[in-house]
Amino acid sequence: MSSALDQLPSVIAKGRRTYPRRLALAVRNHWGLYVLLAPAALYYVVFHYVPLYGIQLAFKDYSLSRGIWGSPWVGVDNFRQFFASWGASKIIFNTFILSLYEIAANMPTNVILALMLNWIGVLAYKKVVQTVVYAPHFISMVVLVGIMSVLLSPTSGVVNALISKLGGKTIYFFGEAGLFRHLFVWSTVWQQTGWGTIIFLAALSGVNPELYEAARIDGATKLQLIWNIDLPTILPTVMVVTLLTLGNTMSINFEKALLMQTPLNLDTSEVIQTYVYKRGIAGFQVSYATAVGLFLGVVNAFMIVTFNYLARSARVTSLW
Repeated sequence: MSSALDQLPSVIAKGRRTYPRRLALAVRNHWGLYVLLAPAALYYVVFHYVPLYGIQLAFKDYSLSRGIWGSPWVGVDNFRQFFASWGASKIIFNTFILSLYEIAANMPTNVILALMLNWIGVLAYKKVVQTVVYAPHFISMVVLVGIMSVLLSPTSGVVNALISKLGGKTIYFFGEAGLFRHLFVWSTVWQQTGWGTIIFLAALSGVNPELYEAARIDGATKLQLIWNIDLPTILPTVMVVTLLTLGNTMSINFEKALLMQTPLNLDTSEVIQTYVYKRGIAGFQVSYATAVGLFLGVVNAFMIVTFNYLARSARVTSLW
């Protein structure tokens, strides 16, 4: 036993020496795959890892004339300022509730639509339906909010015209704080559900047809086939997608939130992303906005680690 432990450092050192050689050999033998991987790797390095250098601004009082290195350190003063501000709790609450609402609405609709598409028997009809439900994904966010604004206009909108015809009072939808979350979430469901079903349809394509045949012989109905075959098949995929989504719990579509925001619905529409934009870009409080953004990232990291741990403890599919 002791001789094996004595040889351990030499084995580790040998492995360190041979690793670059093995890596070089792998690159030479599979250079085409590495060429395909290079653009994605370069994207993440340039836009996700290099900007991490600027995180130090969260702990400084940034001055444009002094630059990042010359700006004085202030420790956690920026974080204290954020949490002590009168609107911090409301902004965090708005972001958290809106994100959870979006997750709770999106995930079931993605799964249900995937199951429905999977059971469409006529191929031509299935392709038409897929095209129709996928198309909204490619609509620009500015165009989407513009469409909503036109349809929901209190003066010329189709929705308010219908409400008036039915004897109701016109509603300024974008001015009602209580309606903001519903408009935000369900317009996202309409736009993204078709695209979100793709991964579940891919999982369903791996179901062995013999399972369906055996279940039909035993007299299973279509609902029983879905419950006992389809859902268990895609459950691991659902868990992985859910965990990845929970890792972005505090990440709200900034562009959409800002476009839908009005002075009348600020009580529910002001989220961390719009707040950071107003203080960091419009107000040029770079260090303060960086601190708030860093807090957002830490919360997201905590959420994904926590829920992954819970999933692993429950012995269901986890990320690691």
